Amino acid sequence: MHLIALTGGIASGKSTVAARLAELGAVIIDADRLAREVVEPGTDALQQIGDTFGADLIQTDGTLDRPGLGKRVFGQPEQLQKLNAITHPAVHRLALARMAAAEAADPEAIVIYDVPLLVESRSKRPFDFEFAVVVSAAEETRVGRLVELRGMSEVDARSRVGSQSTEAERLAIADAVIDSNGTLGQTLAQVDALWQTLRALPAR
Repeated sequence: MHLIALTGGIASGKSTVAARLAELGAVIIDADRLAREVVEPGTDALQQIGDTFGADLIQTDGTLDRPGLGKRVFGQPEQLQKLNAITHPAVHRLALARMAAAEAADPEAIVIYDVPLLVESRSKRPFDFEFAVVVSAAEETRVGRLVELRGMSEVDARSRVGSQSTEAERLAIADAVIDSNGTLGQTLAQVDALWQTLRALPAR
């Protein structure tokens, strides 16, 4: 199995790259999706959130009141740290289980771990990635996408972009870079070329 990290800032085009890699045959493990799964009804993490932040955050249908939780941790580093201490280990365990399942199904699988906050989290719970792919787009391009495609105000868009790691910090860990500033076709062509590189990685 080859374990590849895929990262990129908000509105960088990372989801487009991940979708193309899936079409080409990669196994995609989406960290954001795992983060939602670990707090589904009946999970230990959801129970811990209720115990820590208030049982009222678990709604009558058993789901998490995400907006309510957000209000209790937003702008409060200590509270956010408590939340992360619950969810991050759960995501890590689930990711390891998915990786193991992918390898069991196909020992030669190319597994892509789609993780937006790779730079921010890599020192805390690192995986043994053998290759890191960064999807890169200029700040103005990303702001424009957030305004045009997600309906954000320019102020909010710049705030979201500015709250993440810098492009330089992401590029510093890259083994390969997909430049998504151009057309969709240009981006996909780069992904297709990347796939050939990944398929040629030596067996571990």
